[in-house]
Formats: sequence, structure tokens, C-alpha cells
Amino acid sequence: MKTTGNTILITGGGSGIGRELARRFNALGNTVIITGRRREALEETIAGRDRMHAMTLDVEDPEAITAFAKRVTAEHQALNVLMNNAGIMRREDLTKARDLRDAEETIVTNLLGPIRLTNALADHLASRPDAAIVNVSSGLAFVPLSATPTYNATKAAIHSYTVSLRQQLQGKVEVIELAPPAVQTELTPGQSTREGYMPLDAFMDEAMALFRQEPTPREILVERVGFLRWAERDGRFDQAVGALSTH
Repeated sequence: MKTTGNTILITGGGSGIGRELARRFNALGNTVIITGRRREALEETIAGRDRMHAMTLDVEDPEAITAFAKRVTAEHQALNVLMNNAGIMRREDLTKARDLRDAEETIVTNLLGPIRLTNALADHLASRPDAAIVNVSSGLAFVPLSATPTYNATKAAIHSYTVSLRQQLQGKVEVIELAPPAVQTELTPGQSTREGYMPLDAFMDEAMALFRQEPTPREILVERVGFLRWAERDGRFDQAVGALSTH
């Protein structure tokens, strides 16, 4: 993936990793379009920056995604990179019957949202030079945190979906997976200051260095996520599950 001269669409660009991806890639010489539900947060992200645009989008609404795809490709015909970053993470108690709203919303946002948006933009991206799709999964795709079971499952599904997508789009669109470790963002309440989580700036510095490698790795894996990514391969899976269960 080339790192300059693109027109990049980033979902969930109003905070956390999405916001920093938007700002870092814009600083490298890319036009960046960010989406999210909260217009105020999007405007804060792009404030004072050239070639940055904000468009609201509810990734839970399939009709909104279809309409958005038509609008964004009409207004930004040079769009050639999609970064599926928007996501939610919620704790769930599986030991008793409960309201499944959190689980269902997590599946729609984290899994169906990226699938639907990728589908809506697939033909356009395939027609553009230097096209790429970046799907943001998680280290928890490979070793689950028992307190967030549906989140883990959606990220494991995104990993598998990305592998298939890469094979089918080979020679047409480059497909990359970004799998963060636990990073200090507001993905969950208090996470941005939680001890032991990777500082956001440090994560972004390392991730951007990997994006700039030639060729770009198929998986963007900072060193800290290796404990989770390779746990099963290295015979440490049960140990890793146990370690996460203490969090």
C-alpha cells in the first residue's frame, strides 16, 4: 500500500485509533474522509487540517451505508483506500439469561458494518489504481478476553473474512489487517488511562512504521500484540487465555 497520494475513507474517525490514523495519513500527504455518528467529534478531528473531510454515517444502518457509498464516491471519485475501523466493545455476563442488545449491536457494528461497507464500495475500489482495504481487527481475535465474548468473536470473524477477501481481490485490491493490542483509547470507559495498556502515540508510531515498509505487511502487528497473535502457534494459548481472564 502506498502511503501518500491516496484518498482514504476511515470509519470511526472521531476518536482513538481511527482519529490518529486519519491525522497521521493526512500528514503524509493523503486526502482523508472520516465517518462516525457524532458530527462534533468528527469536526474536532479535522479542525485546521487541509484535505480532511467529515461525513456522518451510522454503520448499523444498511440503507444508510448504501446511500453513503453513492455519495462519497460521487464527491470523492479518487477514493482508493477504505479503512474499516469503527467498533464497539462491551462486557457481557454469559452465566445467566440477559438482554442480548449489547451482543447484537456489537455484531452489527463490528462485523456487518465492515462487510456491508466493503460490499458497497467494492466495485469502485476495484476500478481505482493503488486500491487498498484495511480492516482493523484486534489481538483478541486470536486469544479471547472472557469478559467481552461477542467483541472477541466479531474480531475473529473479521480476521477470517479479511483472509478470504485478500484471496478474492488478489491483483485488484490490496487487503491489509491491522490487529492492535490493548491500547489506551476510550473504546471502553477509563481505558485511555489504564495502566499496562499501550499508549496510543507509541502504538501509532510503530504501526505507521509498518505501513511504510515495502511491501506493506499483510498484517500490521506491533511487537506487543505478538503475545496474542502467535499464542496458539507457540503452544501458549491456554496460558494466554488464563492471563487475559485476570483482567
